Amino acid sequence: MTIHKDRLFRFLFEELGVRGEIVSLDASWQKVTTIHDYPSLVAEQLGQALAAALLLSATLKFDGSLILQVQGDGPISMLVAQANDQQSVRGLAHWDDEIKAGDLSTLFGDGHLVITIKPTNGKAYQSIVGLDASSLSEALESYFSQSEQLKTRLWLAVNGDKAVGFLLQELPAQAGKPADWERIEMLANTITDDELLSLPAENIIHRLFHGESVRLYEPQPVEFNCGCSREKIEAGLLTVGYKELKSLLAEKGTVETDCDFCNQHYRFDAVDIEQLFAAGNTNGSTTAH
Repeated sequence: MTIHKDRLFRFLFEELGVRGEIVSLDASWQKVTTIHDYPSLVAEQLGQALAAALLLSATLKFDGSLILQVQGDGPISMLVAQANDQQSVRGLAHWDDEIKAGDLSTLFGDGHLVITIKPTNGKAYQSIVGLDASSLSEALESYFSQSEQLKTRLWLAVNGDKAVGFLLQELPAQAGKPADWERIEMLANTITDDELLSLPAENIIHRLFHGESVRLYEPQPVEFNCGCSREKIEAGLLTVGYKELKSLLAEKGTVETDCDFCNQHYRFDAVDIEQLFAAGNTNGSTTAH
């Protein structure tokens, strides 16, 4: 029997005002790393970001998506991870050749972490976090402490096969006694990266909190899903403009583009472009070919 390992678990300390989540990316993480051949240090940061994006999006109470994006002038110039309320995730990174291990400023240089929350209905909003932390988990803990004023801890672990994230957080309206949080945090701090990467979520929860009253909810499947489509690419081409696309056609014969997230290749010839703008000019829609 095949066991679906890509899952997100939620659990609750009902009497303490503390919630938790554990997410494991197996096949979905391997899909990301087969699309691009990331150096190990880049892959580690991207895997952490993907796990963190899923954990954070699972704390939201609306339909939509959450995007973690790091931009800087260092060896890793850009990293983005996006997760939505359906536990779909995608991500990518851009880097230079020379990368050395270190804190966030060593890896990303002078830059910042942007957290964008995009409800399906309603306006998106952003928070910006500095890169003066030693790790992504530390930067996100600082974000919750300063912006959300919620005690939050994250543990993130990555290897070539999987990326795992573990979150503990006070409930906004039901924060318990400080001693309760400190006890749960102390227990959680005994977890190791090896245990996160090797133990099933149920075993991790039992290993850490077997002396506590914990409600464990049914897990939700996680999957890699880029979400790109020919229709979305066509919508982007309409914004480029007919004149510039005709110039590209005259120079190269076709207009071609790749999706950075999944490497899907899209090709448009002269007939495609003519039909696209004919449809766009008549009724504002696009036609798929």
